[in-house]
Amino acid sequence: MALWQSIPFACILLPLGSAAITSVLKERWAKYWTMFVLVCLVVLSSVFAGKMLAFSGSYTYMMGHYPAPFGNEIRAGQLEAVTALFFSVIMLLSLMGGMKKVEEHLLSDKQSLYYVMLLLLSAALMAQVYTNDLFTAYVFLEIMTLSACSLITARNRGRTLVAATRYMIMNLLGSGMFLLGITLLYDLSGHLLMSNIQQAVAHLAADGQYRMPLTVVIALMTIGLSIKSALFPFHTWVPDAYGYSTPTSAAVLSSLVSKGYIFMLVKLFWRVIGLDVIRSTGILDVLFVFAMVGMVMGSLSAIRQNDVRRMIAFSSVAQIGYIFMGLGMGTKEGAAAAMFHIFAHGVSKAMLFLSAGGLADASGNHKQFRHLRGAGFRSPIAGVAFTIGALSMVGFPFLGGFTSKLNFAMAAMDQSDIRMLLVLAVLAVSTFLNTVYFLKTVITLYRKPLPGIEYPAEKGRRGFCFNASLVLFSLVNIALGLFSQNVMGLITRGLSHFG
Repeated sequence: MALWQSIPFACILLPLGSAAITSVLKERWAKYWTMFVLVCLVVLSSVFAGKMLAFSGSYTYMMGHYPAPFGNEIRAGQLEAVTALFFSVIMLLSLMGGMKKVEEHLLSDKQSLYYVMLLLLSAALMAQVYTNDLFTAYVFLEIMTLSACSLITARNRGRTLVAATRYMIMNLLGSGMFLLGITLLYDLSGHLLMSNIQQAVAHLAADGQYRMPLTVVIALMTIGLSIKSALFPFHTWVPDAYGYSTPTSAAVLSSLVSKGYIFMLVKLFWRVIGLDVIRSTGILDVLFVFAMVGMVMGSLSAIRQNDVRRMIAFSSVAQIGYIFMGLGMGTKEGAAAAMFHIFAHGVSKAMLFLSAGGLADASGNHKQFRHLRGAGFRSPIAGVAFTIGALSMVGFPFLGGFTSKLNFAMAAMDQSDIRMLLVLAVLAVSTFLNTVYFLKTVITLYRKPLPGIEYPAEKGRRGFCFNASLVLFSLVNIALGLFSQNVMGLITRGLSHFG
């Protein structure tokens, strides 16, 4: 085995081990060390993605070179490599963009612990992407949940504590269902490695054995992950968790944490159970219906908001619906469209939360729309970045969101007549609603300010790292739109070797 094939293991171990080091560092050095580790993570993921472009198929890596049940496995392919690269880039840019607000919102003795949580979250995300062991996936799923909850409570205010409590209650409910599903699945299959489970489940399905218990297992694990990823109607914790936390926390929670859970669900469908068995249970039809309802209801809730960050949070509910709609189609094209939307939404949503924080700073720390009038002039880079992110979510050509919606429409063409009409109709309605609240916000940013109110210009200046992160986010978003066929090609080839 070549040395570069150990990179996935390094991507998990590096932030995990660095978290222990960060916990004993002063806040200043903890910040620098975290930035260094995340840069290394991006470099390693870039090298690995480049290597995997020339590598056909996927491979497994036995940690310690011990086979199951004593050892543990990592499995990597093109889809995992591309996903890990996007996750690491978004994590790095989210920290860059919100670093100054971390120093303002958190007490000095809490800042080191905040960076510890970011590193643990990075390790958990990498483990979700690469692990081939179902129980290991659950362990890091819980690490990700606890880290995310800590990121919410880091800003010690009454609202954040309430938001974190709601988040923890809903996520523990989802975790319990997922763990119960793993326990029952282990009883049925006798395995924890994903590829071994799939073979055992295929034999059970072919023989017609344990059909009802297997359906219960799939339902438990799917509902558990749907709760954790905020699929409608399990989204009630989203507005407070995203709206009242620090900009970095909001960016990471909306763009990465929910996507880590969804990527685990993709693994469950394609690698653990097998798509043919999943289709036979009817669970995809349930996801399909709730996804389409969420696309509309999330947008309607966003329209009613007066706070820009709560508006962006409810928009996330609608965008999660897009992803689940793609998975609910039960086809390779639908799954590929869902994966592309994970990338496009992750980049845009992190950029929207960060830029909204900069616009609020330039408006006397007000987040209501009436105070954001003229904020695009007071904080030009944040205004442009918000506009690009908003246009991407609406579906403006040459941006990632446009290609994402086009992919969903093309995937719908392979559905039955009623499903095709439903997807196209809901896409049209959702796009119209997206246009209503996002373009209303963009217009507000460039309207004349309220008469008699002045905002100090220096309040909108957040420093070089903030501006650089928004510029880089914008470039990634544009690149997703311009080179979408290349990215979709990688996703499609990766899915073909994913099962």
